[in-house]
Formats: sequence, C-alpha cells, structure tokens
Amino acid sequence: MANNYFKFKQFQIDQDGSAMKVGTDGVLLGAWADVSNTNRILDIGTGTGLIAIMAAQRTDDFVIVDAVEIEASSYDQAFSNFENSPWSNRLNVHHSSFQDFHKGQQVKYDAIVSNPPYFLNGLNAKEESRTQARHADHLPFEELLEGAIKLLSDTGTLSVILPVEEGELFIRLARLTGFCLKRKVSVLPNPGKPAKRYLLEFSLRDCDLQAADLRVENGQRHVYSPEYIKLTKDFYLKF
Repeated sequence: MANNYFKFKQFQIDQDGSAMKVGTDGVLLGAWADVSNTNRILDIGTGTGLIAIMAAQRTDDFVIVDAVEIEASSYDQAFSNFENSPWSNRLNVHHSSFQDFHKGQQVKYDAIVSNPPYFLNGLNAKEESRTQARHADHLPFEELLEGAIKLLSDTGTLSVILPVEEGELFIRLARLTGFCLKRKVSVLPNPGKPAKRYLLEFSLRDCDLQAADLRVENGQRHVYSPEYIKLTKDFYLKF
C-alpha cells in the first residue's frame, strides 16, 4: 500500500485523498518539461498537484501555475498540497473538467503539462475516482489537444508523458491538430529493455525533432542511471 505522503527535498505531497499516487511518470514529466522563459503554466489533470508544484519550484517568483482537476477528492488534495508548499502564492487549482475550463478561459499559457489519462479500453477501475484518473473516457486525447491549442501562446509548448503505444497515437493526433513534435525521449527501465514511456514536447511552430533515450535504472533494482539522477536530483531526497 502506498504511503499517505511522499516527501521531496523542498515540499511534501500528501496523497491519502487522491486516486493516483506519486509515481515515476509524474516526477519525470515534472523534472523534464521545459518551463523556462514562462510567465504562466497550466497542469491538466493535476491529481495530487505534484507536477504543478515541481513547475513552481523550477520557475521564478513571478510565474503563475494553474492546475485543473475534475475529481473532487484529488482537487481537495491538490488544494491542500498547494497551500502547504513554499509557492502557495503562485499555485491555483480549479475544480473543473478541462473541457469546461478551456471554454471559459482567456489566459494564454507559455507551457502546458499533463500526465493524462491513457487507458483507451479495458475494464474500468472499481473506484470511480480512479477510473477518472486513469481512463481517457473523461478526457479523450482529441479534446485535450483541442483545448491545449486554444490555450497555448504562439511560442508555448505542450509536454506529456504516455506509454509507448498511446504515445504513438497521441503523436499522430497532435500532428493532425496542428502541433509539431519538438522533443521525444524514450524512457527505458533498464539498459537493453524496450522503452515503456515517451516524454513528448509539442510546439505550434515548425520544428526539428530532438530524440533521445533515458534509462531509469542501471540494470539493478534501485541502482539509478546518472542521467536519471541528474534529471531528478533537485527533488528526490535519495539523490
């Protein structure tokens, strides 16, 4: 059973009220997404608020980070985690579906990040909250992309993390929506193992693809690769 909290170097994530707990995917995206030269950032489906808080840690004091969460208990959890973080004055969470949020939103964002729901089929989880967090029924990729293209500034980026199969579909849909794939990192659990995740960054401008691999472990459990440590060392206590 997951702990009720997860402690990072500069903040703590309480997670007893959220359907989705702190995991490698969220930490990877929160550490990797390009949030440089931003004034306003949006986290879609914030869950515990982890990625939004990581964005706040990585940016200047004037940068505002908004977050959207549809599931009530996760919204409450994110609100609490934001209030208890060192950057509470820059973090806002909205209890809303992303579809409703972007319809009434006039603000443009310099970076949008999302660890989106990705289960496209199969049995729903027993708890409705976990179903909302994990299944794309509530936020289809097409609707995420349509909202993101509306809310991004001209020079903004959209960054997501997805399993490989769903990532390939997302890339195709993003291109049809008008995005250009700018960065793609294949996340390998160990050397010689196939990629399990893609870190993807999209731009509204024409771009050349930068592709790379990232190993999480060095072939032994809990023995982490130098590149993974370098990426996440500002957050994990163990590094």
